[in-house]
Amino acid sequence: MNDDSPILFIELNNIDIIFVVGKKNLNEDFELLFKDVVPNKDIVDSNYTDYNLVRDLFKKKIYSIEQKLNFTFKEVILFLDNIECTSLSVSGFQNLSGSQLTKENVTYILNFLKSKVIDLEKKTILHIFNTTYKLDNKKTENLPLGLFGNFYSQEHSFILVKNNDYKNLKNILEKCNLRIKRIISRGFLNGIELISRHPESETFFKIEINNNHTQLIYFENSALKFMQSFNFGLEIVVNDISKVVALKKENIYEILSDPKFFEKITDEDLIQKEFFKNHNFRKIKKKLIIDIAIARFEEIINIMIFNNSNVQNFLNNNKKIFLRFSNSTRTNFFKKICGDHFSNKKVTNFIIDQKPSIEIISQKALQLVQFGWKKEALPIIHEKKTFISKIFGLFFK
Repeated sequence: MNDDSPILFIELNNIDIIFVVGKKNLNEDFELLFKDVVPNKDIVDSNYTDYNLVRDLFKKKIYSIEQKLNFTFKEVILFLDNIECTSLSVSGFQNLSGSQLTKENVTYILNFLKSKVIDLEKKTILHIFNTTYKLDNKKTENLPLGLFGNFYSQEHSFILVKNNDYKNLKNILEKCNLRIKRIISRGFLNGIELISRHPESETFFKIEINNNHTQLIYFENSALKFMQSFNFGLEIVVNDISKVVALKKENIYEILSDPKFFEKITDEDLIQKEFFKNHNFRKIKKKLIIDIAIARFEEIINIMIFNNSNVQNFLNNNKKIFLRFSNSTRTNFFKKICGDHFSNKKVTNFIIDQKPSIEIISQKALQLVQFGWKKEALPIIHEKKTFISKIFGLFFK
């Protein structure tokens, strides 16, 4: 891939498939050449397992892009935001017996841990992050190469996907004559982008809430240490409101999307008659809807963070929690009530954050591929070879 050649990015998320093409311009900035969002409920509902459907859509779309740009792509950078990634933190050590710590010591531990994770988890490694270095039980901010000691240990966090998910994606893209240059977790990219805007915040939680899906990630000193997905989102809040006030969800969505909802809020303000389509008008206070939504949100945050046994070890020092919603008129309501709620309670570590555009994420991905990330140790995906291929490999190196 030449520096000035168009670069193809594809994002797979829980709503649609996004195709982006860009390149670096003369000022080394990202230049957008093409973008198309393809909503495809059938593919999303099948969790991308309908092989023929996904392959045909990709082939058709990529061919169309190549014709439009008069360029044939050979490789693709893929963002995963729909296939569940799991995280795992593991430590390795080596007795130095008073000798210097060398690169060979560090590489040996990392390769040993990689092989153990692959063997035990039976998954494909997407990312490896350097999280902790200790020399004689003392933490060091940087890798203590060249220092003498008796005992050295290092901790890494691994981001994993199921082997079959990786193989299916690889196979589909190969049918489109594309090699996967890099698969990147969208959660990781979101964290990189957030740190670029908040350089003082290298340790934080981030909650990304969509309609039926929510993701929690935890960064520690710029390393992605933990991620977890939940099969609920804004829909569960809307369902609660719908049940309590006895209105259909369609009516609730219209109420929440009303730009005039917050023009006047008192304890006695009522929902307007125009939102009672196919319902008899009843006196429903705006404050009731807000109170239901806030109560449900507090419950969701408690489930994800404060009552989540997986993250209890990270809950100290009043860490920042960034709360991010998908961009739509429906979510403006939730951004507003959460922002006001946390502000009124003087909870300073909760921050309502804006979701970055796919163009910005593509730019961050390009920078990541070209320059790496300060806390990431790149994994090398080793594919099993047959006996014959091993023999040929001896002659054709």
